[in-house]
Amino acid sequence: MDEHASWVAEVAEGLFAAERLRVPVAPLTVLRPGLSLEEAYLIQAEGVARRVAGGARVVGHKVGATSLAMQQQMGVEEPDSGVLLEDMVIPSGSTVALGELMSPRVEAEIAFRLGQDLKGPDLDAKTVRDAVSEVFLALEVIDTRFTGWQIALADSVADNASCARVVTGRAVPLDHDLDLRAEELLVHVDGAAAAAGEGRAVLGDPLNALVWLARRLSTFGNWLRAGDLVLAGSVHASLPLTAGTEVRLASAHLPPVRLRAD
Repeated sequence: MDEHASWVAEVAEGLFAAERLRVPVAPLTVLRPGLSLEEAYLIQAEGVARRVAGGARVVGHKVGATSLAMQQQMGVEEPDSGVLLEDMVIPSGSTVALGELMSPRVEAEIAFRLGQDLKGPDLDAKTVRDAVSEVFLALEVIDTRFTGWQIALADSVADNASCARVVTGRAVPLDHDLDLRAEELLVHVDGAAAAAGEGRAVLGDPLNALVWLARRLSTFGNWLRAGDLVLAGSVHASLPLTAGTEVRLASAHLPPVRLRAD
C-alpha cells in the first residue's frame, strides 16, 4: 500500500471510530487544507468498503446539497453524493435512536427506486424518468462525525455525505403525468408546520438529481443499478432533530412518512 492509500485508509478508520465512539473529530479540511473532492470520495469509498466487509449491503445512493436552501445552509455551491446501506433504511413510523447519533438533523425529500440500470455520462431527464419504477417520500436523518456543522463540501463527501438514517414512505409507481417539480412537501414537527418546499427546489426537478448522480458515477466507471434507492436531496434547509419529537412529511400525491426521535 502506497503512502497516499495508507493515509486514506487511516482517515476512513478514524471516521469509523468517531461514529462508533460518538466522539467528534476536527474537519479534515482543517487538518489537511486543500483536501480535494477526489480524495474525499476515496475516503468515502474506503469507509463503505469497510462496512461491506463487515456484512453491510449497499442498497442505493443519496444526493445532497441539491437545493439552494441546503447549499446556503452548508456553505457549498454544488451537490455531493453518498452511499445508502441497508441498515440505514427504516420504514415510516420507525423510532430513530438519537443515542446512536451525534448531531442529527432531518430533511424532507423525494426518493426513487430504479427499475433499470442508468449508465453513462450522456443521460437526459426522459431516459432517467423511464428508468424509475417507483417514487416515494423520505425523511433523511443527516449527522456529522465532525465537530459541529462547520464543514466544507469535501468533509461532507468523506463523511458519506452526512447520511445516517433514511425513513421511507410507501413507494408507488411513478405516474408519468405527475409533475414532481410542482409536488409540495410539507413537514410538521410535533404537529406544527416546520418546513415546506416544492420538488423544483432540487436542481429544478428531482429527476435531475439522478442525471447528476449517474454522470458523476460514470467518471469512476460506476453506474446506478436496477433496484437502487436514490434520495434526490432536501427541498428545504435541514431541521434539528431532538429526542421526543415526531416528524411528519406529506405531499399531495405521495404517501406520507413519519418518524419519532427517541
